[in-house]
Amino acid sequence: MANAGRNTAPQTQSSALARTPLDAHERARFFVSERHHGLECLTATFRTHVYAPHTHDTYVVGIIEAGCETFRVNGTQLYAGPGDVCVVPPEVVHDGEPYGVSGYAYRMTYPSLGLMQAVAEDATEGRSREPPVFSGILMHDPALAAEIARAHRAADAGAPALETDQRLHVAFVKLFARHGRDGAVRGRLDRDPPAERGPVARALAFLDAHFAEDIDLARLAGVAGIPRTRLIRAMARETGLTPHAWLTDRRVRAARRMLLDGTPPAEAALTCGFCDQSHLNRAFKARVGVAPGSFRAAARAR
Repeated sequence: MANAGRNTAPQTQSSALARTPLDAHERARFFVSERHHGLECLTATFRTHVYAPHTHDTYVVGIIEAGCETFRVNGTQLYAGPGDVCVVPPEVVHDGEPYGVSGYAYRMTYPSLGLMQAVAEDATEGRSREPPVFSGILMHDPALAAEIARAHRAADAGAPALETDQRLHVAFVKLFARHGRDGAVRGRLDRDPPAERGPVARALAFLDAHFAEDIDLARLAGVAGIPRTRLIRAMARETGLTPHAWLTDRRVRAARRMLLDGTPPAEAALTCGFCDQSHLNRAFKARVGVAPGSFRAAARAR
């Protein structure tokens, strides 16, 4: 949530953050994901900062990572802590401040009406065209809070397009399914995904041929010929891996072959589509059990 000064006119998060004074123990970082309808994001730690009553022309969706924030919405005082998911609809007046001397740390997203409608329409394959309405402002849902946090961190870290797209899309779809008043998304996800061998085969062939490229979810769904939500679920059913996980695994296998041939890890990382060597290190060790450098050294010592 953001400081809007002393009025309740809708604010962009960028302008609001610019006029937010922070003390020496506080931090705030704002960034925008243009590919996701200009999605504004904020990660911050506040100890003394008090938000004035304000509104946004977007939704506010976020989670508390540590501590406790208290805020008033529609005359009700709420208290948000770890494991809670906060959802404030557009144009709804709210404030916010730390509860307790230790303050709080949080991650917030400000999805536009257009983004939320696009995700809901994709998840329901056109059956849900209205702006999503949720069952409450504050919901205790640790699993969903963790999902939102992972999506936010991926966007914050500048992760590959497919990872960021998939994590954000899945987080919002699960938000609709678990806490949306429209049961269309929940109804879709409650049913087992149908067999989609043709679309999945097309997606896999494309990923295999273009694994070193920064592929986004919309492009992959277009190749497969099915909506994004359906593609994610279908790939998980058919292969045991989501699109992002399958692509990462494909890149690790390519890097492994290069390392066996003596290629330095940094070169293998960039050639195989990883952001940098540290990205390769994490993915490689998670799947092979050792770091790329150690794997290369052992291969050369044979």
